[in-house]
Amino acid sequence: MRHYTFLGMVRKYVNSSLILIIVTVLALIIANSGWGDAYRALWEKPVSFSIGHFNLFSHAKESLSLMDFINDFLMALFFFSVGLEIKREILVGELSTFRKALLPIIGACGGMALPVLIFFFICPDDPLMQSGMAVPMATDIAFSLGVLSLFGNRVPLGLKVFLATLAVADDLGGILVIAIFYSSELHYQYLLYTAVLVGILAYGNYRHVISKMFYVVIGVFVWYSVLNSGIHSTIAGVIVAFFVPARPGVSALHFVKYIRSKIRIFPIDEASTNARGTIILSNRQIGLLKNIEHASDRTISPLQDLEDALQNPINYFVIPAFAFANAGVHIEGISLDRLLEGVGLAAFLGLVIGKFIGVFSFSWLAIKLKLVQMPQGCNWKNFASVCVLTGIGFTVSMFIADLSYYDVGTDGNQLLNDAKLGILCGSVIAGLTGWILLSLTLPKENADVPTEERS
Repeated sequence: MRHYTFLGMVRKYVNSSLILIIVTVLALIIANSGWGDAYRALWEKPVSFSIGHFNLFSHAKESLSLMDFINDFLMALFFFSVGLEIKREILVGELSTFRKALLPIIGACGGMALPVLIFFFICPDDPLMQSGMAVPMATDIAFSLGVLSLFGNRVPLGLKVFLATLAVADDLGGILVIAIFYSSELHYQYLLYTAVLVGILAYGNYRHVISKMFYVVIGVFVWYSVLNSGIHSTIAGVIVAFFVPARPGVSALHFVKYIRSKIRIFPIDEASTNARGTIILSNRQIGLLKNIEHASDRTISPLQDLEDALQNPINYFVIPAFAFANAGVHIEGISLDRLLEGVGLAAFLGLVIGKFIGVFSFSWLAIKLKLVQMPQGCNWKNFASVCVLTGIGFTVSMFIADLSYYDVGTDGNQLLNDAKLGILCGSVIAGLTGWILLSLTLPKENADVPTEERS
């Protein structure tokens, strides 16, 4: 069962990686075409949802721009989904035991620390430049698993689990960095509102309230309070996610017994059929079917139900919208020198060199000290090749770049462009290098994987 859950997560991200590639290329083409000015002006359009004087999409009494709406609201949904996934992995997945989680967490720590150090030493002692030190510390789970999926069953299950779990741990690290280092001046009135709302969520979780609407509605107001508190609003998504119950309302055994009891009394002959074959159910039939539907909803935990419901909107709308809005680097006037110095070079080397050295060296040391074991079915060559893939940092890296340099004047806009160029080039090089190395180091035949994974 564990393998089925893990494979579902892999397929979820792999299916969206192709869309991300298409959207990214499209954004680059449009941003550097005759439509470039219209493309950039589009993201400055105001977005509002007002009732009287109250505007939900406002910060400091100003309406959010379309870019702000994507980066502050839609990305809060993304981090809500990430929070649900992290909670599930902590409860029953690859982060549920210290032994299973230790190697990916150690690798993730190295993969976050080394890129930050590289960024720090490459950039001059400029506070504005160094505000983006966290840019190259993230691994994009969709792109990295997408590259790994190209090799099918040649990839040992241990390598897939290691990469996916490391990327989840990376996301958790990125969330902590955003919460700690990318908050502005705090407004204690809104922090108090947030605390009260979080208290309501905690009480609902304690009382085992399984209504998804309860957590969604309260969550929207948590987002608004966090947005205006000075803490970055995406953190609200993670906070709410950790209070969504992971226990179902009724057990599967109770549900099966309930269904059987309802089926036994279901009046099959009460339905009416007209000459054209249209079937009209009786009120009693409708009532019984609704009772079964309600019971089935209570059998799936709110956490799993919301995670499943958000899967398609996040992968096929939120992340592509973010990529389309943020990947449009304006290449005109950019010389190769921009990638050979400053923020562009720091982001590039942080991803290509820092991620690989950090993940591999920390993992190698932990394995040699016998703190952990090498993932099953792996050798040092293909393990190192997968470590190269951790340098694919797209979504969260772009997001942190926006937090660091967006809307801080002309210098900030140029640095943001440089950072995005470094992220794009670094991710492409890491992906291609990882693919080449994996093609050379993976076994030519199918890896020795469990039977249920092959089916």
